[in-house]
Amino acid sequence: MGMKRGLSLFVLILFTCLTVYGQGDIGISGSVEWDSMLIKATVTLDLASAGLRLPAGRTQAEAILRTGYTTLIQPGILSLQVDSSSTVADLIERGEFTLAEINTLANSANSIAPALSSDMRSMSTSHTISINNLSSMLLRHIRPSPVIRTLNPVSTAQYTGIIIIASEELPVHGMRGTAMPIPCLFPKIWDSEMNLIYDRNMLETGNTAMVRYSTTQNIFQNNPTGLSPELREIAGDRPLRIFARGVFGINPTDLIIDRSDALSIISSEENRRLLSQGKVVIILNQSVLVTSY
Repeated sequence: MGMKRGLSLFVLILFTCLTVYGQGDIGISGSVEWDSMLIKATVTLDLASAGLRLPAGRTQAEAILRTGYTTLIQPGILSLQVDSSSTVADLIERGEFTLAEINTLANSANSIAPALSSDMRSMSTSHTISINNLSSMLLRHIRPSPVIRTLNPVSTAQYTGIIIIASEELPVHGMRGTAMPIPCLFPKIWDSEMNLIYDRNMLETGNTAMVRYSTTQNIFQNNPTGLSPELREIAGDRPLRIFARGVFGINPTDLIIDRSDALSIISSEENRRLLSQGKVVIILNQSVLVTSY
């Protein structure tokens, strides 16, 4: 993030904190869970610091919690990785997204009614935001771009989904080091000859999830497919399983697969459709799938 962009975000967060903390001791805690595509947040208000006593102050406390949630959740949304080079904050700096849209996303949350702590000193409320809702807001193309074809198709089976395993550190393309792949909304997939195999523009209109993220334990289940019920729903009973060969991008979100594996996908119309329908699962290390704040 450049100096100007970083300063703008700092000012925004500073203003956010000053606005909220002027209403009493209120804080937020939660997590971003890429495996479930959810942002979870709990906002807690200390009643005494806000000068509130129950039962008379309950309505005002609930109002402060509502305002506090909308404001305090913003930094968490701003930091979400959209693609290898951009966070939501970057999109706002470039005029591609707005704070009003962030508030719309925040207000789309499933919320639990405010509840008092057992000692009656604080009140809290919980909220869950679908990250897929953000994907839907950012996918603005009308028609999907065609998935790349090959002039020399290979004989390939018809698969029901694509599973790319990238749960360990991988070589970084163009560099000597390695990096642990991390999740984002719109990762790209390249082949080992650096042909673009999959990006967000190939996704069919109306499909809000480009990929789903999971852990290795969910592809080694004790059943004929080896998949958890959630992954089986996405990738079906006969998925193509691929080991990623490297990572690419400013941040290590984009995966490189072997050319032979890419040919198995792009050599048939049925397998190319798996990409456009978002039937793609990426297996990452558990350590990068959940971030607490």
